[in-house]
Amino acid sequence: MTNVSGVIKSIQDIMRKDAGVDGDAQRIGQLVWMFFLKILDDQEDSLMLLSDDYRSPIPAHLRWSAWASNPEGITGDALLDFINNQLFPKLKNLTLDGPERDRAIVIRSAFEDAYNYMKNGTLIRQVINKINDIDFNNTGDKHAFGDVYEQILKDLQSAGNAGEFYTPRAVTQFMVDMLDPKLDELVLDPACGTGGFLAHVMDHKSDHYVQSVEDAKTVQESILGVEKKALPHLLCVTNMMLHGIESPINIEHDNTLATALKDHKWRGKIDVIITNPPFGGTEEDGIEKNVPQAFQTRETADLFLVLIIELLKDNGRAAVVLPDGTLFGEGIKTRIKEKLMTECNLHTIVRLPNGVFNPYTGIKTNLLFFEKGKPTEEVWFYEHTYPEGYKSYSKTKPMRIEEFEGENSEKAWWGDLTTRTGRKENDSAWKVSAAEIRANGYNLDIANPHRREEGHKDPTELLGEWQEARAQLAATQESLKAILTAALGKTTAA
Repeated sequence: MTNVSGVIKSIQDIMRKDAGVDGDAQRIGQLVWMFFLKILDDQEDSLMLLSDDYRSPIPAHLRWSAWASNPEGITGDALLDFINNQLFPKLKNLTLDGPERDRAIVIRSAFEDAYNYMKNGTLIRQVINKINDIDFNNTGDKHAFGDVYEQILKDLQSAGNAGEFYTPRAVTQFMVDMLDPKLDELVLDPACGTGGFLAHVMDHKSDHYVQSVEDAKTVQESILGVEKKALPHLLCVTNMMLHGIESPINIEHDNTLATALKDHKWRGKIDVIITNPPFGGTEEDGIEKNVPQAFQTRETADLFLVLIIELLKDNGRAAVVLPDGTLFGEGIKTRIKEKLMTECNLHTIVRLPNGVFNPYTGIKTNLLFFEKGKPTEEVWFYEHTYPEGYKSYSKTKPMRIEEFEGENSEKAWWGDLTTRTGRKENDSAWKVSAAEIRANGYNLDIANPHRREEGHKDPTELLGEWQEARAQLAATQESLKAILTAALGKTTAA
């Protein structure tokens, strides 16, 4: 098996020598379109072995195997000219007809906003030769690349792309496990980023429900995603191909919010929605007009919450990552929460501690789980606490899936996945009636009543602390007075 991690490091070292690649974001963008073509080519080799009728939508001389596979092949200025003036123009305008139309659409969409940043054809050849060390038809290489792929995503977040947060694998896996998407259920991530949620959904369905080739095909057709930005979209398409989707045509390069809700093609049709929509950002002018006037705002997370409610079918269910601001916000946020609790059963809110998304953002987040079709009667809250010995999360100490498992965890407390029967209040879990939430203006920022808040100490204890602080202040003042007196005495003597 190839040392995939070593290959990636070597490639990054080569790219750093190229004057055209400026920073991590461009380096990752360059790396991803090259990997996309290599993965595509390995996949097509496999398809050609399985079917004599398969024909690649890419002209033969532009396939990776034709110009990149030979380590002694085209290089230098000739390679640079080929990539910039033949490969990219053709792939950006690929013909969309024939039996492999879907595959052609995926390729064209992937290259729509892709760029060749490298300016040195000799260095490009060195990168290509390193990429050729990985065989994406080899199960071991493919599995190893999955882990490296996660690292690429983390590097992308470190590149400083505001508003694009890497969702920890522990969070995505927990949310998918609790939703338990069934074999033929349509699953949508309307802000799919690099495809972390959708990849976990595919793994979940494959592990629990796939028993035949037809079942595997059903899974591929049931995965839907939309991503507005070019690089995350290309990463998501590549991710889906690594998970076995031959033509990820259902991963769209678009803005889900750009369509009026009343005209949306998925309105009332989606079984399961799972997403971490961008928060803290605003949409461009006019986007807010696509939702009813009562909910019009330019804040992205709020618009996505309205969208999700509308796209779910009756009895459809959702799991969404949202910031604290949504929970306690007023005005339009209040009206959106009223809509949520009136049209859906908001049955669970998992309150995550600070630092889950460190170092990318310090915003505190929550996981909201709800089902459409019945109003909310009560909301269960669960406070996720740090593991023993942790004061926060970091790159070197990230959240782990084990925190959601075990005897005293969310999964143990959750109850039946469908009915959630058997839940009980404990130090981490409590419930609040919908009537109480309504009476408090739909404020969902409800603290754990089983834990004493900092600052709410015993009055005698507080008085003692105040007296001690006062005594320390008096001692400091006396010390400063003595120092100043001594200094003034020396000045007078001189």
